[in-house]
Formats: sequence, structure tokens, C-alpha cells
Amino acid sequence: MKALLKSFGYAFAGIGRTIRTERNMRIHLAVSLYMYGYLLIYDFFEVSRTGFAVLFLANALVMMGEMINTALENVVDLVERKYNALCKAAKDAAAGAVLIGAIFSVAVGIALLWQPQAFRALFAYYRAHPVWIAVLAVSLALTAWFIFGFGKRTKGKTP
Repeated sequence: MKALLKSFGYAFAGIGRTIRTERNMRIHLAVSLYMYGYLLIYDFFEVSRTGFAVLFLANALVMMGEMINTALENVVDLVERKYNALCKAAKDAAAGAVLIGAIFSVAVGIALLWQPQAFRALFAYYRAHPVWIAVLAVSLALTAWFIFGFGKRTKGKTP
């Protein structure tokens, strides 16, 4: 049992380190949190349980891809310190895989959430409650700090 708990600890440490060191992971996380926040807090959008499952899977695949890409980049950097065309090709392919996942995740979101009446209702809500526009602006500023100012790159350094 102790080994199992340790393995979860290692997994959470990997997630935390990826969030701290990878800007793109913070972007994926922030966009997902905004989306789920709007879907769960407001009732403007109609999403079935199946729709939520598809959104969860799409988001999970992108974040998993980002973590696999990060792991591959770290291993390649560890093995080959100087420029190597094959290392670059491997890193570019892994980054491309994440991009494909992100593009299709956005396509899934559009397919499920393209509900013009929901967007109209949301904008009407903000128009009627201007204080929430200010709250949104503050949250977007904090999110920008989280994405661009939080954490440090630790490439080439041991944790």
C-alpha cells in the first residue's frame, strides 16, 4: 500500500512540475478551467452527460500529450546536450502531436458548445450585471500572470 501511495505522489509531483515549468500546460489548464467554470456555474449552455464525457476526454488527451511531450523533451535534452537533427525531429514531432490534439479538442468544443442563444444569454447577463465584467477582467489578469509569469523553466537543471 505504501508503494502505491508513493506512486501517486510521484505522479502528482510530475503534474505539478509540468504546470510550473511548461507555459503551454498552464494555457491548457486555464482554458479548461474557464470552460468548465462557465458550463457548471451558469446554465446558459446545454451539454449532455455524454457531451461532458467527450469534453473531459478531449481535455485529458491534450494535457496527457503535453506531459508526454515534456517528458520526451527532458529525456532528449538529458541525452543530447548539443544540437542534433534527430533530437530536433523527435521534439518537433511530439510538439506537433500536442498541437493536433489541441486543434481537435477545440473542434470538439466548438461542435458541442456552438450555441448562439447561450452566448447571447451570457452577454445579456454581463450587460445586466456589470460588476461581473470587472470580476472577469480581474480573473483574466490573474490568469495571464499564471500563464506567463508563474513558474520557472528548469531545463537542464535537476529539480
